[in-house]
Amino acid sequence: MTPAPLLTRRHLLGLFLSVSACVAPAWAADEAPDAFVRRFTGEMVELVRNDKMIKAGDMNYIASVVDARVLPHLNFQRMTAAAVGPAWRQTTPEQKSRLQEEFKILLVRTYSGALTQISDQTVTVKPLRGAATDTEVLVRSELKGRGDPIQLDYRLEKTPGQGAGWKIYNLNVMGIWLIDTYRSQFAEEINAKGIDGLINTLAERNRSNAKK
Repeated sequence: MTPAPLLTRRHLLGLFLSVSACVAPAWAADEAPDAFVRRFTGEMVELVRNDKMIKAGDMNYIASVVDARVLPHLNFQRMTAAAVGPAWRQTTPEQKSRLQEEFKILLVRTYSGALTQISDQTVTVKPLRGAATDTEVLVRSELKGRGDPIQLDYRLEKTPGQGAGWKIYNLNVMGIWLIDTYRSQFAEEINAKGIDGLINTLAERNRSNAKK
């Protein structure tokens, strides 16, 4: 399974910032999604700029920050199911759990490196199209800094009940949707080796990344 084509340093930076935009406390559950993105992207950028351990490139620490501050604001089951595709319906509960865990580790390790690249970038959120009652929205933005602006789009859903608020379930960086890219890669593994083969491939990649 080869790396996703969007995983360049430049793309990683934009992608991580789009995820980081979803770092929000519970009291922000009723906030409009575009305002939510605008405010908390800025807060995450400030965190990165002022955290000496992040700036020093401590990857274990950075991964813990991503795990604690970003992942709780993703619909991770939906993301994993979408990446696995139709085969998800045939997986056992144990396989679903393993897939989610290995996919989570993969994303944390893959995108933690982007944090060390943040310097003077800013994010401009475009006007939101949709009704106030929408529970799923597409928020478009641009990352601006050195070089050409980077397109950042993300799909959010509003979750009810405890922990209610906007959660991200897909990301688009410069025209490439994250989950669609992984779905193509995962399909190749599933067709060749089955679900257990995909799990083993992800686990092996994560072990390899941990050694670097």
